[in-house]
Amino acid sequence: MEWNKEDLLLFSKVVCEGLSDDDDGLKREILTHAGNRWSLGVVHILGTSGPLRHAEISRRLAGVTQRMLTRTLRQLERDGLISRCDYQEKHPRVVYSVTDLGKEMLIQMMPLWHWIITSADDFRTARTRYDEAQ
Repeated sequence: MEWNKEDLLLFSKVVCEGLSDDDDGLKREILTHAGNRWSLGVVHILGTSGPLRHAEISRRLAGVTQRMLTRTLRQLERDGLISRCDYQEKHPRVVYSVTDLGKEMLIQMMPLWHWIITSADDFRTARTRYDEAQ
């Protein structure tokens, strides 16, 4: 069965209306990861580069502060998108990995990324048209 845009929007409405208040809050929190450059960046780095330590993630994520990275890692771990392995060694060694749930999030984001990339000229045109009208 092929879905048209109107059918998909109606389906989205039905699904969202079926969520409990708790689910709605959870949905917003998880969507925050998808729209947050640090969260998405961490999941992407771990998903494409394998397990890494805090400092290695920091080096690959330009502009993130240590505090923000630590906070982001905790939130992602709490939501099951990454895992943390503390080796309990004399010289502390903690490694972060993407989980299956985190990999699934990356896979689900690919159509959105593709749409953004292929629509970039349309966004630029719309912005130019808007700015000129102001």
